[in-house]
Amino acid sequence: MSPRRSYDQYCSAARALDLVGDRWTLLIVRELLAGPRRYTDLHADLPGVSTDVLASRLRDMERDGLAGRRRLPPPGAAYVYELTARGRSLLPVLQALGEWGQAELGEPRPTDAVRAHWFALPLLRALRGVEGTGVVEVCVEEGVFHVYVGAGEDAPVYGDGPAPAEPDARLVLDAAARTALARGETDLAAVLRQGGATVSGDGSLAKALRDAG
Repeated sequence: MSPRRSYDQYCSAARALDLVGDRWTLLIVRELLAGPRRYTDLHADLPGVSTDVLASRLRDMERDGLAGRRRLPPPGAAYVYELTARGRSLLPVLQALGEWGQAELGEPRPTDAVRAHWFALPLLRALRGVEGTGVVEVCVEEGVFHVYVGAGEDAPVYGDGPAPAEPDARLVLDAAARTALARGETDLAAVLRQGGATVSGDGSLAKALRDAG
């Protein structure tokens, strides 16, 4: 394992960048906010990263106490990576970075990769202020993902694919609404009023989402 590079500056921002400033590290955190992930799943959802770089970043994250690796019990019997409490505490950092970067999105470039669950963090920002807790299953043009509203500190923030159990609400976003939310150009209430999103479900969270419009 290569020694960790350092800016050698007595500054908390510099010390933080010593740990997460390398290319790909924060995007690995983004993926692991969904809960434990296998190496192959991480590689599939980080298009452009080489296997060597991904393996190196994961080793660095283990060494620095941001992530850990464990073996699933049979019949899975595969190794998964997951964030530690220290790693999960990077969620507000990613949220702030994503909010700052909204103005840079513009139109998708022909070379841009896209995954449905990459819209989970901007959607969670849009859901701030919605009363209630539970699971919202979200359908966008690229696929389906789910987010955990009001999740505890130890719980996953979102997940790829349909909710593992019956969700508390379902939200369908059209392409224009999804893009506008990701860019920070609108809010959920406006999207609902304008018909760019539909909500289904009978629980209190579904009602809170409908009332938001």
